[in-house]
Amino acid sequence: MGRAVVDFEIEGLDGKALRGFYKDLFDWDAHVDASNPAEYGMLLRDDNLDASGNGLGGAIAQVPEIPSTTWQGKTRAEGHSGQVTVFVEVPSVEEALARAEELGGRRMLGPDPLFPGVEIGRFEDPEGHLIGLITERRFG
Repeated sequence: MGRAVVDFEIEGLDGKALRGFYKDLFDWDAHVDASNPAEYGMLLRDDNLDASGNGLGGAIAQVPEIPSTTWQGKTRAEGHSGQVTVFVEVPSVEEALARAEELGGRRMLGPDPLFPGVEIGRFEDPEGHLIGLITERRFG
C-alpha cells in the first residue's frame, strides 16, 4: 500500500490576502494563531469534507522573514514568494528524507518538530518539485 497525501500548505507573501481569497473562493476558514509570525492559518479537515466525508486539512501561511534553521531554499529576502506543498504521511521523516536523497532528491527542510511527537520535512524531487513529509495526521 502506498503512502497517503494527508495535508497541504499554501504559502505566499501576504497570508491575510491569501486567506481572504480562499475564504471567498472555497469558503475555507483558516484559523490563525496571532502569536505566529508566519500567520499560519490552519484549515481543519473536518471543516472541509466532501459529501462522502473525504477531505484534507491544510494551512495558508505567509513566507516567514526568518525561516526554520533547517530550510535549504531561498529566503523571503532572496525572493522566495512561497509555494504549494502536499504532505505525505511517513513513519519516519528522517528516513524518508535520506531515501529521497539516495534517489536523487534534495533535502530542503527538516526534520523539524511541528507538535509534540510530530515532525515535518520537505524535499525536492529530481525535477525540483517540493514535497512535504509528516509523521502523522495533524487533523481528525
